[in-house]
Amino acid sequence: MFRSFSLTSRLTLFFTMAAAAIVLGLGVLFMVLTERHFVDLDRSSLQDKQHLIEEILTTANSIDDARWRLGEALGNHHGLYALVESRRGGTIFRSNGFQPPESLSEVNPAGIQPVIQDWRDKDREFRSLRFQANLADSSSERLDVLVAIDTIHHTHFMTQLRHTLVFYAVLAVGVSGLLGWFAAYQGLTPLRAMKARASVVTGQQLSQRMPIDAVPIEMADLARELNQMLDRLQEDFRRLSEFSSDLAHELRTPISNLLTQTQVALSAKRDAETYRDILESNAEEFQRLARMVSDMLFLAKTERGVDLPHKEPFSAARDAQALLEFYEAVAEEKGITLSLHGEGAILGDRLMFRRALSNLLSNALRHAHHRSTVVVKVGETVEGTLVSVENSGDRIDPAVLPRLFDRFYRADPSRTHPESEGAGLGLPITRAIVQAHGGAVDAQSQNGLTVFRMLFPRQVPSRT
Repeated sequence: MFRSFSLTSRLTLFFTMAAAAIVLGLGVLFMVLTERHFVDLDRSSLQDKQHLIEEILTTANSIDDARWRLGEALGNHHGLYALVESRRGGTIFRSNGFQPPESLSEVNPAGIQPVIQDWRDKDREFRSLRFQANLADSSSERLDVLVAIDTIHHTHFMTQLRHTLVFYAVLAVGVSGLLGWFAAYQGLTPLRAMKARASVVTGQQLSQRMPIDAVPIEMADLARELNQMLDRLQEDFRRLSEFSSDLAHELRTPISNLLTQTQVALSAKRDAETYRDILESNAEEFQRLARMVSDMLFLAKTERGVDLPHKEPFSAARDAQALLEFYEAVAEEKGITLSLHGEGAILGDRLMFRRALSNLLSNALRHAHHRSTVVVKVGETVEGTLVSVENSGDRIDPAVLPRLFDRFYRADPSRTHPESEGAGLGLPITRAIVQAHGGAVDAQSQNGLTVFRMLFPRQVPSRT
């Protein structure tokens, strides 16, 4: 149930409960200290009267003299009562209307120490002190003395004080609750401002950002993280929009070719050889579409963060050499020499590594100058194993280098590559493979030399 409360309600309730605990605690403490203060005052007053009575009894000439002097000393004190009894059963002095309980008129068992007691008689409350004293002319006879103070005025004061404190406590708790609500409401204003900005964020409008400078320090980190999240979302939406456009463009060409060739074939009756040529051309387009779909599924699988299917240590140079032998015929046809240098071990998936390196070799052979050399270098570094592919060719614009690994991206605006059957997914697949191994890939192009580098860490991170 508490979880359904808003943060403002929770803070208000917390402030109210804290204020109630503090106010009630102070009220109880004040009541206890006040009551204790009255007890100390009554005890002091009773002890003063004890000394007065003892002095009268010890200096009286006779019992009648003691009775008279006690009446003169105690009769004018409102709310003060005394009872002096002889152990032989006679009453020496009793204040008018004073009738203590029988239990208080018994002899003190201790016999020496005075006893202070509280007791009630109908609607009146008393605090009494009981002690023993001697007469001056009879030192051997012990007198039981009970002196009491009517504390009804204390009770009335404490009752009024209790009512006042309760009224003040209720008022203070109510005011504290209102102030707590106001403080919580005002304190959460930056959150409401962030909510208002977040509510207008859509797939078409991702330019809104949280106000970092206008929020308290405690919320600045949250606003900063939200802004970074929006930056990532905006970048992902941009890439997704470009990907959708590129995908439509790439699929439109083979589909248009298939549709045109099929319509032409159906427009007139043709011989079997013509139909065979058309079907072979269509089959090539279908293969291109199948490769594109397969590559897209592979990219989707790797970018979701799935674990590598097979992990094993293998020699990067040995697998690179096998790929160079495979591409040797293509290289000789273009007058390009293939070279391999270095050695290094990789922990990962061998087939995925071969596919990544094959994409780089195919790209290098496609763009390398005639009679140049494509060099594959393998080496160990502090971070892991570095595999690079170098080729001599036209310089790539530095502004283009960061986008070479985007899906369907081609530096040629015309998008026409008659010599290539690729769909612009080779380099993105290479990056996805390297990232699946926990590594990184980059490209450099300067002074007529283009280098693609793949770094594979020594330990492949596990993904969940």
